[in-house]
Amino acid sequence: MSQNARKLDVTPSGDKMEKKQRKINVFALLLGILLIATILTYLVPAGEYTRVEVDGRTVIDPGTFKWKDATPVGPFEMIKAVHTGMVEAANIVFFVLIIGGFFGVLSATGTVDVLISTMARKLSKREKLLIPIMMLFFAAGGSLMGMAEETLAYIPLLIPLALALGFDTLTGTAMVLLGASAGFTTAVMNPFTVGIAQGIAELPMFSGIGYRLVLFVIVYLVSVIFVYRYAMKVKKNPSIGFYGNYSKENASELLNSTTKLTTKHKLILTAFLLNYVVLAFGVIKYQWYITEIAALFVALTVVIGLIGRLSVDKMVSSFTSGSAALIGGALVIGLSRATLVVLNQGFIVDSMLFGISEAIKDVPAYLSVIGMYNFQALIHFILASGSGHAMLTMPIMTPLADLLNISRQTAVLSFSFADGIGNIIFPTAGTLMAGLAIAGIPWTKWAKWVLPLILIQYVIGLVAVVIAYLTEYGPF
Repeated sequence: MSQNARKLDVTPSGDKMEKKQRKINVFALLLGILLIATILTYLVPAGEYTRVEVDGRTVIDPGTFKWKDATPVGPFEMIKAVHTGMVEAANIVFFVLIIGGFFGVLSATGTVDVLISTMARKLSKREKLLIPIMMLFFAAGGSLMGMAEETLAYIPLLIPLALALGFDTLTGTAMVLLGASAGFTTAVMNPFTVGIAQGIAELPMFSGIGYRLVLFVIVYLVSVIFVYRYAMKVKKNPSIGFYGNYSKENASELLNSTTKLTTKHKLILTAFLLNYVVLAFGVIKYQWYITEIAALFVALTVVIGLIGRLSVDKMVSSFTSGSAALIGGALVIGLSRATLVVLNQGFIVDSMLFGISEAIKDVPAYLSVIGMYNFQALIHFILASGSGHAMLTMPIMTPLADLLNISRQTAVLSFSFADGIGNIIFPTAGTLMAGLAIAGIPWTKWAKWVLPLILIQYVIGLVAVVIAYLTEYGPF
């Protein structure tokens, strides 16, 4: 948590915060899935499609499926698959660590903290603008950078501001969590979800951006209206608000902050924005992929460190601490890949694809798209890591989409929408539960409050994937 956030933290040290939320350990869950996959290699008949190259991508030839002799995976081979999976996913694992290092250096300059504090102070007398502007900031971060855990530091910053303006703790928390989720769901250029999923699907990096921008605007506006209507009701009648661990007596501290954006901070923000201009140009013009984008962030890290006048030691330590913060997520990616390694060694992926395609071959394709969307939502309840979710499901969803004549881009969209919506309702989502703990909001209270928005976003996603199917959302 940032230094500024610590200063403004008015959370009491009572028993409520000391109670730890019980949650599923994602590594234990993935090892369980790996064990199930291994058992399936003994139960599911082996089979294989022929793969062919079409326009530079690998696709299944639907008429070439053949059964073959079973090759079940033994216990030691299962354990070996953990290392093999991490090796196979190394390019994505190290990309995640580089992005984490970049965030570490950016945080060390204090730029984001000062920007948030300055925006909050300037908007303190324009409370009607506070919610849309703050939520746009976090939505942009979620959509462009995959901001999730990083947003937690700003919950203690915005709750006092919300209280000072006559709102409540739910409003302050929602500006952060629902704002970031709106961006994460539509994932305009989110490297951790769409970036990984498109890489697995062999799609051009960040292709289909136009449709996702439209969806970003829709989901963002719906989220803002939802929070804004509730906040105005609380302002009119404070007794209906929920205040959790915070009190209005401490709320004025934020408004008395004297932090300002300096020339250094403005230069860092300029470099940050220019980075995305260069990134977009490189992806569109030269088809940059993970290696080139990672190199761009390495260069930006150095530039920001120099502008921020960080010493070499400080820059390196900030980079390594930022990478360390994402090491768990990086390992999840490698461990998720291990499941695919086992399924491939047992030659049962194609058997499952054949079985599914035969079972639904007479079902209208738009119903298959809806089924794909709902399947992804179910998986996300079990595996709340966006990158791990992509690594686990997209290697299967991509060839399935080919067999069902659904574009791969539509399969990616089904994944990203289901992933993002689940992040703000499922109790298995670590970032959500941590944010609620900071604010002192019980999950049951939050779930009941946010459920109408979840249902609206679910319907938006459902319509979006059907439209994507009908319009052959591409390039393929």
